[in-house]
Amino acid sequence: MAGLPPILELQDAKPGRLPDAVIHAPLELTMVRGEFALIECWNPEAAGHFADICCGLQPLERGAARFVGLDWARVPDTESSAMRGRIGRVFHDVNWIPFLDMESNILLSQRHHTRRSLPDLRARAAALAVEFGLPGLPAGSPSRLSPGDLVRAACVRAFVGEPLLILLEFAVHSEHADLIAPLINAISHARNRGAAVIWLTESDAVWRDPSLPATQRLRLSEEGLTRPQRPS
Repeated sequence: MAGLPPILELQDAKPGRLPDAVIHAPLELTMVRGEFALIECWNPEAAGHFADICCGLQPLERGAARFVGLDWARVPDTESSAMRGRIGRVFHDVNWIPFLDMESNILLSQRHHTRRSLPDLRARAAALAVEFGLPGLPAGSPSRLSPGDLVRAACVRAFVGEPLLILLEFAVHSEHADLIAPLINAISHARNRGAAVIWLTESDAVWRDPSLPATQRLRLSEEGLTRPQRPS
C-alpha cells in the first residue's frame, strides 16, 4: 500500500455556517489505510457535522477535506456521489427511509455504487446481520424493528459494501453493549483489508477501553480535535 494517498485528510479544515457551540476551530486529521481512530465527543450534533465534513457534505470556510487524495470541494457532484459510495456510516440519529423495507434501506446505496449482483449483496448483508446478532437480513418497515435491532441493521448497512472509510457515530450505547464484540470484529476485518475506521463515542469507558486497538485517540469539541494524554 506504499505510495497510496491517505484515505482521509483534514488540513486546517474550518467548517462554515455552524453554531459556535458545535465546532469553531480548524480540524487536523490524517487517516491512512488500516488506521482506527477513537474520538470521544459528547455532542451528537458535533459528531454529525464532523462526519459530514469527512464525507464532503459540510462546506468549509477554509482548508481542505480530502478522501483518497481528492479534495471534496474540487470534484464534480457525480464523482463525489460515487466517492461517498465507498464510505460506510452509522448515523447518530434516525436515518431510515420509512416507506422502504429494511432490505431496500440497507442495500440502497450499494445497489447504486457497486457492480456486485443483488443476490451477492443480499448474501453478504445476511451474513453480516447474523454476525451483529440478527436472525438474518431484516424484513418489513423500519417501524417494526426495535431500537436495538435498528442499530444492528445500521451496522450491517455501514459495513456491507466493504467501504474504504467507516464512520461510526455513537454506534454503541450502554443498552447495546452486546454489540461491542461483533463491532470490534467487523472493524478488525475492515482494517485488515485496508479500510480506515473512525468511531465517535460519547462513552468515556469505550474511549478508554485498552482492548480497543485504536491507533489514534482524540476528543472532539467546539475547540476542534485535541489529542489528550493516552488513557492508561
